[in-house]
Amino acid sequence: MAGYAELTIEQGADFSTTITVNDNTGNPQNLTSYTAGSQLRKSYYSSTAYDLTAEVTTPANGVITLSMTSANTANLTPGRMLYDVLITSPTGVKTRVVEGIMVIMPSITR
Repeated sequence: MAGYAELTIEQGADFSTTITVNDNTGNPQNLTSYTAGSQLRKSYYSSTAYDLTAEVTTPANGVITLSMTSANTANLTPGRMLYDVLITSPTGVKTRVVEGIMVIMPSITR
């Protein structure tokens, strides 16, 4: 079962955060040769998706970095969106490791 985390993106600003994927014993999962992907959507059924850059940055310690440039966050509508992070093993097995709500905070300065 995927973990849950509520995150915040500030509209018009660079966004970056890390998550650590743990195995079923609570230890960091070795993600060597894994890839990751992540998207934001307004609802589970929305056809419009916004890609987050998801990169396995410290594979031996199970660390994934999620990021989005300021140019891309500027295009997000303030409010609540849903997101998840999927990892793909070297053999092609896909696993959702985290999901939750992404709060988009509106920008004042443009």
